[in-house]
Amino acid sequence: MRAIKAILLRNLTAFSRDKMRFFFTLFMSGFFLFIFSFVMKAAATGIAAPMSYLISGIIIMTVFQSALNNSMNIIEDVASGFMKEIMVAPIARWQISLGQIASATVISVLQGMLIVIIGFFIGLKLDLFHFIEVAAVMVVVGITFASIGLYLATLSKNSSTFQVIISVIAMPLTFLSGAYIPTTVLPSFLSPVIYLNPLTYTTSAFRSVALETDGMTEAAMLHNGIAFDIGGFIVTPHIALTIVVLIGILFFSLCVQRFNRADFSQVKVFHRRHR
Repeated sequence: MRAIKAILLRNLTAFSRDKMRFFFTLFMSGFFLFIFSFVMKAAATGIAAPMSYLISGIIIMTVFQSALNNSMNIIEDVASGFMKEIMVAPIARWQISLGQIASATVISVLQGMLIVIIGFFIGLKLDLFHFIEVAAVMVVVGITFASIGLYLATLSKNSSTFQVIISVIAMPLTFLSGAYIPTTVLPSFLSPVIYLNPLTYTTSAFRSVALETDGMTEAAMLHNGIAFDIGGFIVTPHIALTIVVLIGILFFSLCVQRFNRADFSQVKVFHRRHR
């Protein structure tokens, strides 16, 4: 446990010193909120609180992107030589992987909470019970996508490959998840991609909690893009959360196993040349 705690504290300290990353987290969230607020006003027909609907999507996408991006710490550790040092220490590899996942999860949840606080000033409303539920879903999402990110990082042979993989995966999945634009207004030919997208279920589960849809009917959830009709089978937010948890368990197991066998001496890190 000491090794996991040490890695967690190290990565948290590194994040707290990275003022630029903190700034861009706020900037990009604000940017998406500003841009898509105009889209929501035109597209969110029948949605009772369109701004809260949008804010909840931005919050969970912040958690997703942060968890995925912070998995790149392992590539940076290889570049700095830290990974070589920690590998020769009397620490099991699974403890290192758990430390990386834990730190990426904590950072992503903290960033998500920051957007929640901002959301309170622009229309988001949560009672204490639903606030706790929101935090719990964030933790689940953070663990899930931190595990996916670490798994992809261990598969990458160089840092540029990892960056390309993250970009190729994150961008289309984000916009097809319903986080910024309701899935109900997206073209029907995109439905197979939307239903195969794990972020679709992530957004559904989180939005259901954040918007306090406890008493909402199944028909209303379908209309609001919080539930999905897949060939007559209704995927409710509870089923969506179960899907996210199962994906998290799968990739958590895969990334720990892969990390135990990974050869980081083969990872190439490309640096920019300074003139």
